[in-house]
Amino acid sequence: MTFSLAQAEIGPPEKEDLKFGFIKLTDMAPLAIAYEKGYFEDEGLFVQIEAQANWKVLLDRVIDGQLDGAHMLAGQPLGATIGFGTQAHIITAFSMDLNGNGITVSNDIWERMKPLIPKDADGRPVHPIKADYLKPVIDEFKAEGKPFKMGMVFPVSTHNYELRYWLAAGGIHPGYYAPHKGDISGQLNADALLSVTPPPQMPATLEAGTIHGYCVGEPWNQQAVFKGIGVPIITDYEIWKDNPEKVFGVSKAWADANPNTHLRVVKAMIRAAKWLDDNDNGNRPEAVEILSRPEYVGADYDVIANSMTGTFEYEKGDKRDVPDFNVFFRHNATYPYYSDAIWYLTQMRRWGQIEEAKPDSWFMDIAKKVYRPDIYAQAAQSLIEEGTMPASDFPDFGTEDGYRAPQTHFIDGITYDGHAPNEYLKKFGIGLKGDDKI
Repeated sequence: MTFSLAQAEIGPPEKEDLKFGFIKLTDMAPLAIAYEKGYFEDEGLFVQIEAQANWKVLLDRVIDGQLDGAHMLAGQPLGATIGFGTQAHIITAFSMDLNGNGITVSNDIWERMKPLIPKDADGRPVHPIKADYLKPVIDEFKAEGKPFKMGMVFPVSTHNYELRYWLAAGGIHPGYYAPHKGDISGQLNADALLSVTPPPQMPATLEAGTIHGYCVGEPWNQQAVFKGIGVPIITDYEIWKDNPEKVFGVSKAWADANPNTHLRVVKAMIRAAKWLDDNDNGNRPEAVEILSRPEYVGADYDVIANSMTGTFEYEKGDKRDVPDFNVFFRHNATYPYYSDAIWYLTQMRRWGQIEEAKPDSWFMDIAKKVYRPDIYAQAAQSLIEEGTMPASDFPDFGTEDGYRAPQTHFIDGITYDGHAPNEYLKKFGIGLKGDDKI
């Protein structure tokens, strides 16, 4: 499928005064930068950016029109469109970043895992650390009749699916959802009990002992290191290299009513993402200063800088280079690939959020309803024609079909091909596949 770019000329915005929502995470950066650098104003848009209490409130406010659009979990537009949780047709024409999450465990759990993990010549743990080394600890909890609890940020969040993926790859069952039976706990048959904790509350919840570990975006893993209350053991880059993370979501009704406004918003955010990755991340220190302000993420400069400037601290003092921990523009990070959407849908099926078998064509149809590379391509073409950005910054829209080449960089070595979702599901030992039902 290719996109007609004859109409790259974009008319005036239908709506100039806009309000966008976000959650206090470093990956909201494209919104903050588009605002602070005047990219929204360049498009004739007057934007307010407002932190939201949690992901549910944020989605509800986009649906009821209090917000024109928002920084969203990639699974949110898909979950809403298929009716898991809230039913509403949400679309995205802009992917906000790749990677950016980590899994942290409490100091106590880390002390129990540590003797099991291979060490390098310097005596440091060999990375990536697999869930295989957590399994004996969970088995001990089970033997003592104690539940092993972990936090993630939302049932349709990347964090939920990454945590589940990592656990299952180590033989730990993260539990099923059974919405058709009224069970949306996600804890059926679980070895580890996963539940929702809002990102900024993760460290305090861990410190209180309510959970034994969590999967979250930055700066809340590094915060655990700075506070001395936990140890990040793996980044999502090591679970699935260059995985898609957040998206910018709007309601389909809003996009239909404001096509020029939407294109102009996407243009501004593409420029912001490019700025964030320019000069080998040379602009990141300035970005960190902006994000540390209370109206944005509001965490200490040093905590945000750890991951945003290409390093990541695991155990206290064990700082390693992870140059792609946060990617905003490289590797076509901003392009909304259908195959990314399909991966999320496969995980919804794997864990019972989609309760029955669906043909491959269904996965593709939903991806095309929600992910809109056609809108992205038009915004990009406008930037190219203005001379703001070169064509080489983007995929070749003449040949791009919206599917990434099969991806091999998963922690369990399984290859993902977005053209064959059901074949992919069959490769997993743990999880629903084929005609399986709870």
